[in-house]
Amino acid sequence: MSLGWLTRRVALALLAAFGVSVLVFALIRLVPGDVVTNLIGLEGNVSAAQQAEMRRLFGLDQPIPVQFGHWFASLLRGDLGVSLRTDRSVFGDLLLRFPVTLELTVVALVIAVLIGLPLGVTAALNRGKAADFVSSSFVLIGLAAPEFWLAILLILLFSLTLRWFPPNGFETWAESPIGNLRSVFLPGLALSLGLAAAVTRIVRASLLDVLGQDFVRTARAKGLPERIVIYRHAMRNALIPVVTVVGLQVGNLLGGAVIIEQLFGLPGVGRYALEGINLRDYPVVQGAVLWIAVSFVLVNVVVDVLYGLIDRRVVYS
Repeated sequence: MSLGWLTRRVALALLAAFGVSVLVFALIRLVPGDVVTNLIGLEGNVSAAQQAEMRRLFGLDQPIPVQFGHWFASLLRGDLGVSLRTDRSVFGDLLLRFPVTLELTVVALVIAVLIGLPLGVTAALNRGKAADFVSSSFVLIGLAAPEFWLAILLILLFSLTLRWFPPNGFETWAESPIGNLRSVFLPGLALSLGLAAAVTRIVRASLLDVLGQDFVRTARAKGLPERIVIYRHAMRNALIPVVTVVGLQVGNLLGGAVIIEQLFGLPGVGRYALEGINLRDYPVVQGAVLWIAVSFVLVNVVVDVLYGLIDRRVVYS
């Protein structure tokens, strides 16, 4: 892996982040209404002059290109602006909320791998048998079922019926490690099932392809135990597509956390962005979406680096 390749990859990542910033800035302003109309709806009748003054104070009276120029100039200095509703730093709020979203994503990722990897291996080793049918059924359900629907079912079963987990709310690790895990496990499970289905499918397909290659037949002909052939030789070569899927799906987990965090009352970046959309708080929406987009792009860079570590045949120049 060359330094030139890494530099180009990071430059493309920054370019993608800039494109996202432009797109989000434009799209949020296409939504009818703004923060002023939202405030007026809560506080009663306000004259046209007062509305104009409020828009001037918020900087909404300026042309859109000028507003973008001010926001992007601040962005280059590492300033995401302040919330129009709370006057709090958007960057500061994101730093407080991102650990919640990150923990939820990590929990969902771990659950997905723990479910998908064994299921995929079992399906590949039992092709055409009952285990393969069960695995394929899980894949179909996991990919087809919406996350919010699964989340509601999990709440009904594990929270309201069995009372094993709280239906909403969040406890920090400092408050209670057990309470923290209980508050993120159920939303993490709801968020993980789609990824678990995708991992199961790609592990099965990749492992079946590798098991038919010459080096596997050679390893078996040498008399190596089947366990060594599968897990030391075949799995290492079958992992690259899995890493690709998992890496790309991390961004989807971050985006899917918007609905899950709202359903379970978790104070993460997704819920923060949704509140900003509802309140037409432009800096909040722009900052939260850009934060998630940059995280997604960085994950893709890490995935590309992992290619070279898993398979030495992969060379970047």
